[in-house]
Amino acid sequence: MTRALILGGTSDASQLAVEIARAGLEAVYSYGGRTRAPADQPLPTRIGGFGGVSGLADYIRQEGITHVIDATHPFAAEMSRNAVRACKETGTPLIALERAPWDKMSGDDWIEVADVNAAATALPETPANVFLAIGRQHIAPFAAKQQHAYTLRFVDPPEAPLPFPADVIVSRGPFTLDGELDMLRTRGIARIVARNSGGDGARAKIDAARMLGQPVIMISRPKLPERLRVESVADVMQWLGHSARLGA
Repeated sequence: MTRALILGGTSDASQLAVEIARAGLEAVYSYGGRTRAPADQPLPTRIGGFGGVSGLADYIRQEGITHVIDATHPFAAEMSRNAVRACKETGTPLIALERAPWDKMSGDDWIEVADVNAAATALPETPANVFLAIGRQHIAPFAAKQQHAYTLRFVDPPEAPLPFPADVIVSRGPFTLDGELDMLRTRGIARIVARNSGGDGARAKIDAARMLGQPVIMISRPKLPERLRVESVADVMQWLGHSARLGA
């Protein structure tokens, strides 16, 4: 009998949860716990960390998990690495549902960097209005360049004081191209810092930057261990031995 564990938190993971529920498969959807009001799922849900590799391995054994689907954010590197090690330790099949990264298109002005620290270093010394589209866990390095006027966008209001003054937008995507164009123009944004998350839900700001001729400091994805990886919910369902009825 199949009993899957979805390591979720993305729109792809939510779509997968719907398909697994439709197929009548047993599964648990796991949130990492960083969102205070996570979206409802059609499957039993848990929120919070596992306690590293050993904690995840114990959970897999105790809950009788037969398959693990890593559908976390492409930058959730620690969780993805832990999943590889825990599945190897327990002999549990693992698949990653990971959207393709964005490709640079004609008209894009990207400064590609390896990580958040490099992104902060890449900002100019001249003060500018900067949109940090990177999540609240990764903004600390930008405190070194407080000459800039920062705009941040979070799913939840910040619980603790920020490391620098900023204009905070509280909103949940996906975001439209028209909305992103309006946001960038209204706030006079001159530069965007983004992670190469891929997918359609977060792409609008990249398209808007291209249309406005604005540079984007693009953070590359972290290096992850080799694992089976697919880009569609249908491929995951096939791996589980079922077909998807996407949109049915």
